[in-house]
Amino acid sequence: MSDRVDFPDERTSDRRTITSGFFEQEVYLSREETAAFLHDLADQLEAGTSFTISASEWEIPFDYSDPVEVEVEFSEQRERELEIELEFTEPSGGDDLSVR
Repeated sequence: MSDRVDFPDERTSDRRTITSGFFEQEVYLSREETAAFLHDLADQLEAGTSFTISASEWEIPFDYSDPVEVEVEFSEQRERELEIELEFTEPSGGDDLSVR
């Protein structure tokens, strides 16, 4: 199983790999596309602690550690809106710490 989670608009092209700095992208997907994306992401979460999120022009490989932060936000200002955010944090640098 690949550790890649692709947005549905994936095409074969040269992708920019993003490993530093700031990047943000919003996409609008159909219900079916959203479900497929979330299923792919769930499969990767069950498989291990790394995945790559990608679209046609970019990719973000990411290693993360538990716990994953899940934020649920509801707002009814101009229109009713429900936002569900997942936040993954990279592993801390103490993984190679040992006592001899």
